[in-house]
Amino acid sequence: MTLGVVLMCHTALDRAAQVARHWAMHGCPVVIHLDRRVPEAEESALVTALADQPDIRFSRRTACEWGTFALVQATIDACEKMLAEFPQVGHVFLASGSCLPIRPVGALQEHLAQNPDTDFIESVTTADVGWTVGGLSTERFTLRFPFSWRRQRRLFDGYVALQRLLRFRRRIPEGLTPHLGSQWWCLTRRSLQAILTHPQRPRYDRYFKRVWIPDESYFQSLVRQVSTRIESRSLTLSKFDYMGRPHVFYDDHLHLLRQADAFVARKIWPQADLLYQTFLTPDGDRAPRPDPNPGKINRLFAKAVERRLKGRPGLFMQSRFPSRGRGGNRLAGPYGVMHGFAELFGDFQPWLARAVDARVHGRLFAEDRVHFAGDEPVFKGGLSDSAALRDYNPRSFLASLIWNTRGETQCFQFGPEDDQTILPFLTGDPNATIFVITGAFAVPLWRSGKSAADVRPWAARLQKIEADFLELLGKPDTKARVRIWSLAEFVENPAEPLQQLVDDLNPRAPHRDGDLPELVNLVGFGSFLQELRNQGMQPVLMGDFPSDDQLAQPEQAFSRPQIVR
Repeated sequence: MTLGVVLMCHTALDRAAQVARHWAMHGCPVVIHLDRRVPEAEESALVTALADQPDIRFSRRTACEWGTFALVQATIDACEKMLAEFPQVGHVFLASGSCLPIRPVGALQEHLAQNPDTDFIESVTTADVGWTVGGLSTERFTLRFPFSWRRQRRLFDGYVALQRLLRFRRRIPEGLTPHLGSQWWCLTRRSLQAILTHPQRPRYDRYFKRVWIPDESYFQSLVRQVSTRIESRSLTLSKFDYMGRPHVFYDDHLHLLRQADAFVARKIWPQADLLYQTFLTPDGDRAPRPDPNPGKINRLFAKAVERRLKGRPGLFMQSRFPSRGRGGNRLAGPYGVMHGFAELFGDFQPWLARAVDARVHGRLFAEDRVHFAGDEPVFKGGLSDSAALRDYNPRSFLASLIWNTRGETQCFQFGPEDDQTILPFLTGDPNATIFVITGAFAVPLWRSGKSAADVRPWAARLQKIEADFLELLGKPDTKARVRIWSLAEFVENPAEPLQQLVDDLNPRAPHRDGDLPELVNLVGFGSFLQELRNQGMQPVLMGDFPSDDQLAQPEQAFSRPQIVR
């Protein structure tokens, strides 16, 4: 069995021809769908350029418009031709004409041979994770979208508003659970054939013809009914900005692409000659390449988005002119908020109390009660551990705690399971220093011993709460000092962020050597995250967590490293 590639092309056909030839020369049959709006002269030139390749075919042409079912229909036509004319194909890889293989094709073929029954397709339920950009997630499946978002924007928006006003709701076909994901997938022949010959397919096609952006949901939903094993991730590197538009890769991204944990990258600038010359050699990129490091890539893109949205301190321009908030310090003294640390270190509270000479509380805003330091039922100033009294006025409760302990630094734990109403108050206080390890909430769920299927709804809920918290921290009117690490970034080197934490909370503390608290053993956590993906959830806040094999390596052991000052 071999790999077949379906290419969706509409522009830069010279580059598409190069990529198609590269796939075919490595034993991969190729079926090209060419947008019907492409002039016939350009089509003839493409056909002529690839006429010497016997394993390249062209499917029936359809006029494809973004956000419409035409993209799905074009994909179906090309896949049907692939399955009919190439019986030896075991996996079908969907790519665009602007996609570029960034690793040797043989490596991809070997990977698929090791996973012959696995469908690689991002497939996430909208109910669990609302990661879509553009304002429509569940509604894209329950409203009708007969108008083009690009060409008929006023009609599109007006018809959506009318349906909301009339409380119109489409009936989702029985047995179908809508899923979303990247439109660039790699499916097994068995699963793809089952989708194309499904007895309910005419009914599903009628339904998806009025779904918004169905190419992000058609195969992602139907594969859940036919697949025996789904790896909920794409093998294509595709990055998007904060507005949902794809990032374009240029020649100066060569070093970045060499570190990508993917086999194909999208979207490549047609004039990126260096990228095409480097990766489309007969043996792929033969230059020495480091091990895949997706965490670094994601952090670079996250920093780029942050720079785009916030600019640089002291740099004022019309597109990033900040508005000055009113008010000063909201509480009487500095304090620290720890988000995600207690989940990773069993002895974190006593260690932090020793390291910064502070009073370290537990979860002050837990649902059951207030967890003061030392588990005291009544704290300074007559503050009770009653959750009801605290929730009567959470701001006054915290203000009283800081006022009553002036001269002593206070720290407390906070997480997505706590009462979130205090958050706007915390983020607006310049006296607050908030330290966050994103995604750490999943560690207790993993250690609970329950299956990923059992904890998936709870994990999705906590992730949504934490995502809202991070969004609040990123707002321009946030006055608190904020330090954020993803879980994957933190476990790479826990000593550095913990040292930064100590220095921020007590910069005048005498410099001395000290042990770190003991990090829980995270071997097996990477498999747990993948199981969450396979169950339909997308755990995004943890970063690209290392695999169990990487954590098990001796040089990756996180026992008790030293802080050297």
